[in-house]
Order: sequence, then C-alpha cells, then structure tokens
Amino acid sequence: MVGHQNTIYKATAPVAMYVAGILTHPSATTPRPYRKVPIRAALLNWLVSTAYDASDEVASRMEQYFPGFLTPGTVVASFWDLRPMLYRAVSPFLRDSHEDVREAAVIAALILAEHPALAEHRDHLAVHARAILDTSGDDPNRRVARRTLEAWGHEAPDSEPFLEESWDWGPHGDGRSYLEPPF
Repeated sequence: MVGHQNTIYKATAPVAMYVAGILTHPSATTPRPYRKVPIRAALLNWLVSTAYDASDEVASRMEQYFPGFLTPGTVVASFWDLRPMLYRAVSPFLRDSHEDVREAAVIAALILAEHPALAEHRDHLAVHARAILDTSGDDPNRRVARRTLEAWGHEAPDSEPFLEESWDWGPHGDGRSYLEPPF
C-alpha cells in the first residue's frame, strides 16, 4: 500500500519522490485516456492527496487518537521532512499553461508549504491561493485555498460559504477518486 484513508506507509515517501521526479518528463504532458487532462495533473493530484494525508491538520488529528504518531523517526515524521523537496518539484508548475496542472500544483504547494522551511514562500503562494478562490469551480480546492490563507493570516476574498461535512475534510472530498492510476 502507498496510501489509504490518511495513512502514510513506508512505501509512500519513495513513491512520492518518484512521482516528484517524473513531473518534468515529456510524457507527463500526454493526456490521460478518455480525458483531456495531462498525466502531470493526475500525478500532481496524487501528491496533493498524499501531502494532505501528512498535513499538519490530519497529523494533529491522528496524534489525538494515536499518541506518538508524530515522533521523530516515524513514517509520517519522515514524510514531513520531504516536504521541501516535494515543493521544489511542484513549484515550477504554479504558472503552467494547463489549468488543471496549474491548479493541482498550487494546491500541492499550499499544503506542502506548512513546513517551516517553506514559510518564506507563503506570501507568494497567497497570490496563487487567491487565484484559486477567484477562478476555480472545485470546492475542495477552494476550501484548501481559503483555509491556507486564513491560517497564514491573509485575508481571503469574500465568497459563498462552503458547506462542510465532517467527512469532507480532504482536498478531494467531492467523491472524485484519486486512486485511479494516472499512467
């Protein structure tokens, strides 16, 4: 298993590093079968989901139920250490010409930038988060952008309130599956 229901496994970090490494491969621009979305967008969305599974929000929730979950040397703590490297792999796509790639890169970057070493990028990312709020029709992505802006002390543009259900915490809480292989 690479990931399931907010669980980070030993294999998750190596797979995330591999996915980050192939984002720039020319074949990543190939459209997915039966969709007009580049494979790169699917890979970035997988990174979004995985980063969310190891996000501060999810990890602190898990720590309540499983004390020691965040102890240095644990699988999740080790994955946390990868966030700066994953951010460097994702950030070149923040201004990608394809909307789906760009939006997935922004959401991944927002989640990864929770890492203290990435704090210097937050003001720049706030601009991208506002663009998601202004242009995206994807409520889970808009929710991530709004929560991130608020957590970083930035004002979020007024918009319609989101309906939140207790099961709808993740970036893909709208029922879309990110488990379908992107290749």
